[in-house]
Amino acid sequence: MKHPRRLLAGVAALALAATFGVVAVRLQQGGSTVGSSAAAVKATATPGQLTDAQKVARKSAVDALLAKRGAAVLKGDLNGFLAIVDPKQPQLVARQTMLFTNLRKFDFHALTYFVADERPSKVLIAKYGAETFSTRVMMRYQLTGLDRKPVQTDLGYAFVQRAGGWVLVEDSAIEETLSPDGHRQPWDFQEIAVIKSGKVLVVVDKGEQALGRKIAKVSQGAVDGVQRHWRRPWSGAVMVVAMSEPRVMATVWTSGSGYGWTIAAKAVSLYDGDPWAQKAVPPVSSRIVVNPAVRSKLDQDLLVHEMTHVATLQLGVKTPIWLVEGIAEYVRCASIEDDPHWTVDPYRTTVRTKYLPSMKVLPAQAEFDAAGDKSYGQSWWITAYLVDELGEKGVAALYTDLARNNTSQARYAAILEKHTGKTASQLVAAVKKYKG
Repeated sequence: MKHPRRLLAGVAALALAATFGVVAVRLQQGGSTVGSSAAAVKATATPGQLTDAQKVARKSAVDALLAKRGAAVLKGDLNGFLAIVDPKQPQLVARQTMLFTNLRKFDFHALTYFVADERPSKVLIAKYGAETFSTRVMMRYQLTGLDRKPVQTDLGYAFVQRAGGWVLVEDSAIEETLSPDGHRQPWDFQEIAVIKSGKVLVVVDKGEQALGRKIAKVSQGAVDGVQRHWRRPWSGAVMVVAMSEPRVMATVWTSGSGYGWTIAAKAVSLYDGDPWAQKAVPPVSSRIVVNPAVRSKLDQDLLVHEMTHVATLQLGVKTPIWLVEGIAEYVRCASIEDDPHWTVDPYRTTVRTKYLPSMKVLPAQAEFDAAGDKSYGQSWWITAYLVDELGEKGVAALYTDLARNNTSQARYAAILEKHTGKTASQLVAAVKKYKG
């Protein structure tokens, strides 16, 4: 095996399947013309105690500015984009200018912003006055060639009125109330470079184009590996974010201790809807985010696992975790062994001798939480057994059926037996006898 560390990093670390639909931006829009509805709110409102009608008028006024701001991004109109920004805050203007610069590096098929819900903040009221309007703003967008449908994310803004019009005074307001799994996007920090290779889009820091091209090549190799072993149509379109900024769409980058427990990359699922809402439908898109600590030494198989999640999650979110992670590990290991110079035999030995003897059930979330490395290994072994029995197309059919129709324990049992001819306990017994 050319690269010994590939084994551990891929096994224990790579797999956050179906993380919440998390996205967001720190974006605002507008052309700050004075609106009659905004003026009406100003004229009649008691500070901090608006009527429902006044709140509706305020929302309409801010939504109108946000609509203009979204249009300004699509048109490349920097002045229109900055029109709503408080000119008395040069740092805010600089951040917003950088945001515009970064957004223009992406090909948006569609982009809109709108007020979601008010989130009053005592801190902001103390700073800007009783009429401060702090709110979650939704960014709804679709990237050409990447997102099958629009995706949605939340951000926090605060507005005040000046001369009868609304002005953006905070672009990082109410952060604690936003979706937790990565409302900050690649375009929200330092200037970026966007590298496109086929259907793969790679985002790196500005000045790191060479690294971006390297990661694009590695990513395309990972896409090819997935398409060889995942027997369902997948376009191969994916965005890989490999920035030095650790906060981009990130929750936590380490678990346990040692290199083998470092999360090298993770797939983040994106939805069209409030990021806080519980998701009962398949995600409409995904991003792969690379741990800043390992991005310069990224190997192909470190991405294959996550690419498999991107390819499979579009089917649905009802597949049990043992098959979600098992198919990703199977594709990763099969991709490694496509090259005759590589082998996963040491991993086979570990799983067969160390992890299989203690397996009593098909690993569920509790087993993954208690012993992740063992559960990943067991899930890979189960999937490899099923591939031997059913073929890759047969396993893809099982995955698809579960993803779409696994609505109860009875349905789960019926689907499993229909495709494998075995109950869960019979499958465990057969897998433990499998030599690999």
